[in-house]
Formats: sequence, C-alpha cells, structure tokens
Amino acid sequence: MARRSRLVVAGLAHYVLLRGHSGAPVMTDADDRGAFLAALRQATTPQHVLIHAWALLDNEVHLLLRPATAGALSRAMQTLGRRYVAVFNRRHGRSGTLWDGRFRAAVLEPGSTTLAALRRIDALARDLPQASSAPGRTGGVRPAELVDPPEVWVLGNTPFEREAAYAGLLAQEMPPAQAELLATSARGGWACGSADFLAKLAEQSVRPVRPGPRGRPRTRSADAS
Repeated sequence: MARRSRLVVAGLAHYVLLRGHSGAPVMTDADDRGAFLAALRQATTPQHVLIHAWALLDNEVHLLLRPATAGALSRAMQTLGRRYVAVFNRRHGRSGTLWDGRFRAAVLEPGSTTLAALRRIDALARDLPQASSAPGRTGGVRPAELVDPPEVWVLGNTPFEREAAYAGLLAQEMPPAQAELLATSARGGWACGSADFLAKLAEQSVRPVRPGPRGRPRTRSADAS
C-alpha cells in the first residue's frame, strides 16, 4: 500500500513528533540534547522554518515548527535526522536507524489550538534537564533561535505582560481530552482545529485531514432500510 502523503501547510504551526525505534532512547544526557539542538538549528535555518518550542524526552522529541513553504518542513526534518543520527551513533558506538519511521506532524489551526500545542510542549519540557526545554518563554535566557508565535504576542502589550499571562496559562492543567487530541493528531499526521478550519483545509487538500469513521462504509441497502 502506498504511503499516505504528509499534510503540511505553509505558514501554519505544526506539532512535530519524532519517536525512538521500538521505544528506544534517542537522548541519554545533556550532551545528546545539545547535539540535537545544534542539528535542529542547522537544519531549520536554511529552510526558513521557525522554531516555537521543543521538548526533548528520553525516547521522543516534540517540536512546534512553522515552515515558510510546504516542502521546507520535510527538507529540514530530513537534514535534522541525518545529522543527529550520525552524531548519536558515533558518540555511542552504534549503527543503524534511530527513529521509528518518518517524523509525524499535525497542522494546527491558528489561535487557541496553536497556543494549546505550545503549552503542551512547554509543559512536557518543564521538569526535564535545561537543555531539553526552551527556556526564556517565562523568564530566563531566551535562545536566539526561539521565536514566539503570534498567539503569544497577543497575550500582552509588553514582554512582562506576555510572560506573566503565558506563565498563568502554563500553570493551568490542560484538559485531558485536549491534550489527547493534540497527541493523536501529531501521531496520525492529521490536522487539528475547529470544524470550520478542517472543512476549509479539506477543500484544499488531496488527502483526508482527519481520520474517517470507524467500521466498514454503510451500503446503499443499509441506508435505505
């Protein structure tokens, strides 16, 4: 069966997920995480892919990225994968694949959905080593490559107001259903957002933007009964 094409929309934020092969670790310490971030910078900058957030867990990576063009995301992720795997394998004396297949990505509706994804990734990174998160969103030293999405800029008129407002949001527990929707959308490569957003996206896409209903399609005779 042919592989389903990836859904990418230029100019929108994407929740990107990379997972270790069979759940194996892809990060072991701060040096690995530093190497990954260096590779991430080198891969995204030439492709004009903005970095909004990252969380580098032991066996998976969560990213919030915004590509300028549809093809830029795949090119950046391919470069990232090759560079980091080479460094990781050399450092740990191993060979072969590191990732569990292709990267997965969910297209996010601007506004509350993108802000929710930002909160989820920052929350995942909150208790991890410093190099695994994106410090500076709510104080501290901001990495030069970290760019706040428009959803953060509307939280206040000054950096202090925005940081305080975002810190308040981050302190709130996200509804489990919302967190699960973001996670399943990223894992499945689906779009995530309101019904209107999904309908408009479906009109422009040659592939489904959300999974279809479970079960076999209803037959005409079943519909008529």
